[in-house]
Amino acid sequence: MLFYVLGFTVLMVFDTLAQISFKLAAIHAMPLQADLSWIVRVFSHPWIYGALIGYLGSFFTWITLLRRVPIGPAFAASYLEVISILICSVWLFHEPITAARAGGAVMIVLGIVCLAKAESDLASSPD
Repeated sequence: MLFYVLGFTVLMVFDTLAQISFKLAAIHAMPLQADLSWIVRVFSHPWIYGALIGYLGSFFTWITLLRRVPIGPAFAASYLEVISILICSVWLFHEPITAARAGGAVMIVLGIVCLAKAESDLASSPD
């Protein structure tokens, strides 16, 4: 159980780092231009490297988790990043939590709980 909690926490941290870093890189790279100076501007900010680290960390964490965790609950739990990104967006970018966003976050958590319960029931039922 500890492996699952730590694994999905690490996955959520890496995924959140990647998404927040991409947003910050995009903000710092404005205005958008299709030329070499824009590409240089993008790669001159550390946020793009935070995004790269986040994606690489997510990939390796996800692969490690998939070796031990049933795919259904694992896939659902990977959406916890949506909630962490929502919280970070409120804090860092002053984005509002609307009723739809809050409802979506609740639905994600309920879906994870339902899938975990179903997986637990399958594991404990006699064959």
